Amino acid sequence: MTSAEIFKYVLSGTYVVLVYGLSWIGMRRTKDMGGFAIGNKDMSPYLIGITLAASIASTATFVINPGFVYAHGLSAYVHYGVAGSAGILTAFLVLSRGFLRLGEENKSLTIPQWIYHRYHHRGFSLFFAFINLLSISFVVLILVGCSLLMTGIFPIEQKTALVGILLFVFSYVLMGGTYAHAYTNTLQGIMMLLVTLLLFVQGFKYFDGNIIQSLKSISPGYGAVFNSESNLYYDFFSVFGGGFIVTFALMLQPHILTKVLYLRSEADIGKFIGTTVVVGTLFTLILMVGFYARLAGLDIPIQDTVVREYLLHEFSGSALGQLTLTFIFITLLAAGMSTLDGILVSLSAMVVNDIVTPLSKHQSNGLAWSRWVLIAVGLIGLALAWNPPPLIGIFAQKGVYGLAAASLVPMLFGVIIPKPLPLLLVASASVLALLMHFYLNLFAGVANPAVSASYAIIASCAYTLLGMAWINFRTAR
Repeated sequence: MTSAEIFKYVLSGTYVVLVYGLSWIGMRRTKDMGGFAIGNKDMSPYLIGITLAASIASTATFVINPGFVYAHGLSAYVHYGVAGSAGILTAFLVLSRGFLRLGEENKSLTIPQWIYHRYHHRGFSLFFAFINLLSISFVVLILVGCSLLMTGIFPIEQKTALVGILLFVFSYVLMGGTYAHAYTNTLQGIMMLLVTLLLFVQGFKYFDGNIIQSLKSISPGYGAVFNSESNLYYDFFSVFGGGFIVTFALMLQPHILTKVLYLRSEADIGKFIGTTVVVGTLFTLILMVGFYARLAGLDIPIQDTVVREYLLHEFSGSALGQLTLTFIFITLLAAGMSTLDGILVSLSAMVVNDIVTPLSKHQSNGLAWSRWVLIAVGLIGLALAWNPPPLIGIFAQKGVYGLAAASLVPMLFGVIIPKPLPLLLVASASVLALLMHFYLNLFAGVANPAVSASYAIIASCAYTLLGMAWINFRTAR
């Protein structure tokens, strides 16, 4: 066994031991359902900010989205890196304070519970709980992305890698819930920062002193902000508008916005948002790998494998390179797990708190139920990931962007408008957005899920505003 192989197994073992150690600490602090779902409000806002940034910048950012940059060029980078970052910042500036205030008043543990307290209707909160199950599509993306990385570092089949990743992540989340998620995400977030900066600097040589000119050497469209050669990122709306709107809405996902509920008080919001934005913006530099792979002349037929193939091309040639490659692969795996564990915690808490408990006639042990739900989610995710569709990124976007579209009106209007809102109007706007997104994307030829979701969001907002104006007009008469 070579020194590089020994280092690979030692580093992997060290990472596993650290994660389980942090999860053990988390388990000792998790005494009930509240502690499992959002902690005991004793975590630093900086730690929560790193946790959130690592949750947002998951396998999608670190493994899958560089493939879109490889295929579509500058327009894809602007869509994910610029418009997306602006959407994240705006969402937290607009929503954090009001969401935390209402959540604190009613001791909400999940977004559907927040919806119940805001609109006082169990049926609507149940609807929200069920549509949040669309997050499973992102679980599938992460499992597939991590399994592709595992096959690049260990001599195993992809399906074996799928099972191994599932068992590892689920076991440590089962132990510690939110604390395990937050503590391990902080470790993983620091590793992700180091690798992002390393790869950004290492590949910058491919620009040869002129970024735009280098990109245009591939093709004029590849180096343009609006790529006329692309079926996904071809005009202002598909690049900027869709990227901003859908990313703003994506911050309403249960494993993201509920991080606000971890905070002790509104005084921590500034530190929390600042940390999230700085760390998250640095993470977007990993998208450059898509450019580097294209400029290096790599012919990669499967878009989802761009990061893996680029890393093997760049770092397999020497003993030092192989040592570096091992650290990078372990870190990219950590990037996926940092989001996967957050989704699992939020989904299990939501299913127990907002589906099982309201529908059950008997009191149950919520903490035990949440762990059984985790196992069920894992088995469903494994089944869907076993034979994944091509372009797993698009598959995940279809489901998660549908959830984002349906969430925006109830959440945004619920935060910024303090007075009671007409339930029928808000609920119908949510259903309209969900159905319109799926119709446009699946049947009307809108290939980019961000565009179909953004059209649906705009339509649902316009519908809500017109409905409120009509209600006010009728009331005033």
